[in-house]
Amino acid sequence: MNQIVLTGMVLSTMPIGEYDRRVVILTKEQGKISAFARGARRPNSPLVGAVNPFSFGEFTLYEGRTSYTIQSVNISNYFAELREDVSGAYYGFYFLEFADYYTKEFNDEREMLRLLYQTMRALINPHIPDRLIRYIFELKALTVNGQAPQVFQCVTCGNKERPAVFSAAKGGLVCSECDGNVIDGMLLDNSTLYSMQYIESSTIEKLYTFNVTEKVLNELGRVMERLMEVYVDKRFKSLEILETLT
Repeated sequence: MNQIVLTGMVLSTMPIGEYDRRVVILTKEQGKISAFARGARRPNSPLVGAVNPFSFGEFTLYEGRTSYTIQSVNISNYFAELREDVSGAYYGFYFLEFADYYTKEFNDEREMLRLLYQTMRALINPHIPDRLIRYIFELKALTVNGQAPQVFQCVTCGNKERPAVFSAAKGGLVCSECDGNVIDGMLLDNSTLYSMQYIESSTIEKLYTFNVTEKVLNELGRVMERLMEVYVDKRFKSLEILETLT
């Protein structure tokens, strides 16, 4: 068996047998992987606190023919603050669940891992509303996955000057000359449009550096709800729980 060291974040865990866990990790080097944490459910195991969701660090694994086994973990951030914030924790679980759904094994998922890490850091910042963090994460995740809506020009003719509505079904802005068959057009506030442009074009490290008014936040919410209906064919359990809390 080969020993390898991977940097990543734990997305989920599940019990296996009497004492073991199966751990899903989003890694910088090999995308999403599954690994076995032998004895991780024993109280005296060195892995007992290291293979929980949100844990970010270096994972030393044995690479077998058909599976990985975790040997040791060096955690650099547990995001322990989320354990004291029920709402924030469920937002965090939603982001983990979303990343698990969107990422693949042996795929280059470095951008998604960076987005996930910076999003968790934003969640423990009391100055940024959790709802705004959610909409930023969702739109940037679509962008990372190559599904970003066109928010800089008309998707049909490329015009940047004429008034336009936003259509999730059409994939972005549709100008007044091209919107004849648009049935889901939304006229966006300029601040909402600027926010979307910033999210799509910004580096991940600078994503969570702005705030918006309640009006813009609500409008972003309506836009993202439509985009998620179009591009993400899944209901997330953590999001359903979060909606009952809020």
